[in-house]
Amino acid sequence: MTDSNPNPAPQAPLGDYQVEGRVVAAGRGWDWIVEAFALFRKQPGIWILMALALGAMFIVLGLIPLLGSFASALLFPIFAGGLMLGCKDLDRNGPFEFEYLFAGFRQKTGDLVMVGAFNLIGWVVIAFVIVTVIGGGVFMGVMRGGMEGAGLSIVSMLIAMLLVAGMSVPLYMATWFAPVLIVLHDMSAAAALKASFFACLRNWLPFLVYGLVLMAASMIAAIPFGLGFLVLVPVLVASIYTAYRDIFCAGLQT
Repeated sequence: MTDSNPNPAPQAPLGDYQVEGRVVAAGRGWDWIVEAFALFRKQPGIWILMALALGAMFIVLGLIPLLGSFASALLFPIFAGGLMLGCKDLDRNGPFEFEYLFAGFRQKTGDLVMVGAFNLIGWVVIAFVIVTVIGGGVFMGVMRGGMEGAGLSIVSMLIAMLLVAGMSVPLYMATWFAPVLIVLHDMSAAAALKASFFACLRNWLPFLVYGLVLMAASMIAAIPFGLGFLVLVPVLVASIYTAYRDIFCAGLQT
């Protein structure tokens, strides 16, 4: 074990930190993934071990009806905070150890929990809307009966799908960079959520490229019995850091 400290004081990476972020070119969405893969290649064994541990924990939580989903939404930003601390040190060619996975439970935990609570409340609201729309559509469909009733049920499900997409995207935008801004820049949960949302909004085009590349990569990763996700999941996590570095830390030298 090296003499590393997974709980350093919040420290901004090198570069000109911009609290509101900057707008970057569309092609940077691809570069975030390439740079994240470079971080993965520095310590692939630790990354894969972290991915397996995190996946196992969330699978176990998922087996707990309702409560497991709530716990996952609440805990994910805490794990993400620790992983962002690890990415910072790895980016600087420092130590990168398994303990970083839990560093968020020992540093800035209160603010990370607040982000988790925001995430949880957001998904509860989305779930309530979905149940209301689908339930209302099915009820009206049963009342009408026949082809018209079946049509109403189908329409309600389509509307619910559109609402999920429309409501979940802003939630992802607000929480995407929040953990890294909290642990590396000592921001409050509210300030980090706001900064993350508007940084994503201003960079919608590179995020579109980024999302399309990840969709294609997910299809490829699923081909060999899903084993590709042992690489893709760590790259996805690291890409949050590389995107943050690009948008919030102009001029960063690694």
